[in-house]
Amino acid sequence: MTGKYLDGKMPAGTRGSIQPGGLWRNNEHSAPAVRAYIELARKHNLDVAQMAIAFALSRPFMTSVIIGATSMEQLKTDIWASQITLPPELLKEINAIYRKYPRPL
Repeated sequence: MTGKYLDGKMPAGTRGSIQPGGLWRNNEHSAPAVRAYIELARKHNLDVAQMAIAFALSRPFMTSVIIGATSMEQLKTDIWASQITLPPELLKEINAIYRKYPRPL
């Protein structure tokens, strides 16, 4: 979701570099969706990971959200997402992206 694997990038120390072949969602179908979510987060001055976590936490059926952090900075960013309330207009934009890319596998 963060875009760190876009365009074939494989940053050292990431799950993708540690577990080759384990990123099955990282493909030509997911890249346009990832780019759209990143652009939307930037438009609203949000970190894309925080936006994704805040969105998941806003779902009434969600009982928990599992975060994945490989650094203290990522952990702090992810935890801070619990303090974010996404405005209705942003939720509409997220849903529009989801309708365009419903299953980018």
